[in-house]
Amino acid sequence: MELLALPAFADNYVWMLIQGQQALVVDPGDASPVLQALAQRGLTLGGILVTHHHADHVDGLAALRPHLQGAVWGPDDSRLAGQVQPVHDGDTLAWGGWAVSVIGVPGHTRSHLAFAVAADPPLLFCGDTLFSAGCGRLFEGTAAQMHDSLQRLMALPPETLVCCAHEYTLSNLRFAMAAEPDNAALASHRQWVEAVRADGRPSLPTTLAQERQINPFLRCDQPALVASGLAHGAASDRPDDVFAALRAWKNEFR
Repeated sequence: MELLALPAFADNYVWMLIQGQQALVVDPGDASPVLQALAQRGLTLGGILVTHHHADHVDGLAALRPHLQGAVWGPDDSRLAGQVQPVHDGDTLAWGGWAVSVIGVPGHTRSHLAFAVAADPPLLFCGDTLFSAGCGRLFEGTAAQMHDSLQRLMALPPETLVCCAHEYTLSNLRFAMAAEPDNAALASHRQWVEAVRADGRPSLPTTLAQERQINPFLRCDQPALVASGLAHGAASDRPDDVFAALRAWKNEFR
């Protein structure tokens, strides 16, 4: 198995999972890097996963379809009608000898999905729900939905590789350090991310274990973050209320 993060646009990644001569692609907003990788490596496009309907995740589908020798799986959403084979929370797909679990994660959009691949190590393609040191904006869902969605993802094995759709890690770390300034793991990870980005490498994938240490939206039960949430309007010290306050603060953070 080989996992590639193909850069697209300003800060997107189109993920490519390679097994033998077959490639599975996730969220191809741009077909160009996918076609280039397929040609360079002599690969067949064996399947596509789509997490949600936003253009920077799906606009490459039409150009890739003539090269596709498998299915396009995605949310059961009228905005994707005719573009994907709909799948639902709790479904299990099969690709490359692996089971791929479909997880409903509303919040960023109402029909957002994540895909967990039972490989070694396990893989999570989470679109714009979970980022390294952050989470997606709430365009169509509620804070309560997003908090619940993140908790569902955190129930996966801690060694799971988290394949987010954007290179937002440095900006997310700046917010995380403002929300939890005494977290030593944040300063250490920021140094590492600055080094790999300066070298032109992605900061991803991360792991769920790493995110448990650095991601404020997964640490809403920690005293420092409870205090930050209450200082920014949290209705109570409950983790879901702290999450809602932190997410609203992040929207305005510069």
